Amino acid sequence: MEFLTDKVIYISLFILVIHTIETLAYAVRLSGARVGLIASALSLFNLMVIVSRMANMMQQPFTGSLVDTAPSSNTLEFVGSQYRIIIGASTLGTLVGIILLPTFVALFSRSIIHLSKQGGSIPSLFKTIFSLEYIKRGLNQMHFPSRNDLTGFSLAHIPKRVFLINMVVTSIYTIGVLSALYAALLAPERASTAIMASGLINGIATILLVVFVDPKISVMADDVINKRGDYLKLRNVSLMMVSSRLLGTLLAQLLFIPGAKYIAWFTKFIV
Repeated sequence: MEFLTDKVIYISLFILVIHTIETLAYAVRLSGARVGLIASALSLFNLMVIVSRMANMMQQPFTGSLVDTAPSSNTLEFVGSQYRIIIGASTLGTLVGIILLPTFVALFSRSIIHLSKQGGSIPSLFKTIFSLEYIKRGLNQMHFPSRNDLTGFSLAHIPKRVFLINMVVTSIYTIGVLSALYAALLAPERASTAIMASGLINGIATILLVVFVDPKISVMADDVINKRGDYLKLRNVSLMMVSSRLLGTLLAQLLFIPGAKYIAWFTKFIV
């Protein structure tokens, strides 16, 4: 277990928090539809996405440093083991987000109402939600998922194509940077080219998410507010989305090495 260093643990904890935030972002639309303020909800949703993306960019240099500090012997296996722990942290973070989802639906509902009342001022919202009184209320709202959260759940409500796309996109986003860094070890003569490919990979994953997944969930939330849709169906689809995200992080374990080999092969056509 020499590969389990303090740095790997710190990076894994950081990744865990990032994926928890991204999973909880799915609760924002549910909360927006619940209180009838979908535009304000999307503002909060975009804020969470920006925070998670920025946090993801911040951890990349530390993840890359694992390659620089790896031993000269058995480097591939050593770094590969470290990166698999980090991928595992993304799965654990997603699972934590799923467990906290019912609590944060309630908390985000209050936050969206506060954001609307305060004229869309994010600093004022932060001042409110980080007050001692609000934190005490939040602790009282905490509850874990129960059978009641699955009331009315039906596989018939699940758009299977969106489920699969979200799972694949999540897996690509999870390993984009890691596979690119590992590809640099597989093709050291094209290391810089392989590492820079991570931005392209994550960019493509983000575009796929924006084009094929996000619009469908947003339209369903609009339908609930406009009395054309059912909140129960929206909740079912949201549960489906976080489940597909969890499976996507597990799929990332399988795609990690093949993805790195593909990146290493593709760089031959660039250099």
